[in-house]
Amino acid sequence: MLKLWGRISSINVRKVVFTAQLLELPFERIDAGAAFGVTRTPGYLARNPNALVPLLDEGDFTLWESNVIVRYLCAKHPQRGLYPQELRPRFDAERWMDWQQTTLNPAGREAFIQLIRTPEEKRRPEAIAASVAATEPLLAMVDAQLANQAYMAGDHLTMADIPIACEMHRWWGLPLQHPDHPNLRRWYQAMRQLPAARGALDIPLS
Repeated sequence: MLKLWGRISSINVRKVVFTAQLLELPFERIDAGAAFGVTRTPGYLARNPNALVPLLDEGDFTLWESNVIVRYLCAKHPQRGLYPQELRPRFDAERWMDWQQTTLNPAGREAFIQLIRTPEEKRRPEAIAASVAATEPLLAMVDAQLANQAYMAGDHLTMADIPIACEMHRWWGLPLQHPDHPNLRRWYQAMRQLPAARGALDIPLS
């Protein structure tokens, strides 16, 4: 059985949980990171020198970096069609996954840190405002991408949808006024209704 190291409060751990559940893979999740510790122990560092979560453990093979784990599981278990076989659709999906990590996540991270993980008296309103200003134009891009197709990389669910769905779970869970993005909202509601989303897109932020 797969072992997944990482606390469920981590967006990156939720990506892998969502993926494994979409693929109907049995797995054991072991709390690690933040208050749970573990990530600085010699045994963990030997398998993940980054000292971060998640870490996927298949016994004789370990893998870290959340989007890479998502790609690996989708490629290894092609029965759901989450890993596109044709080159152009595959790299369309890859593009959106990389964009989530390099652009969307950094834009929204400060608002999350300030509103969820910082005591109210220590929050910096200017940091929240800057994060919102950086994030909302990116969400407009995603809304436009979804205007004429059901999913991020076309008309079928793929690995591209997983990281962005987890990002939207985090962003729309923040106590902010959120402009309406109707295509994005429609897509996200469809993602949340998937049975595999339970325990990944329906939990409170912490």
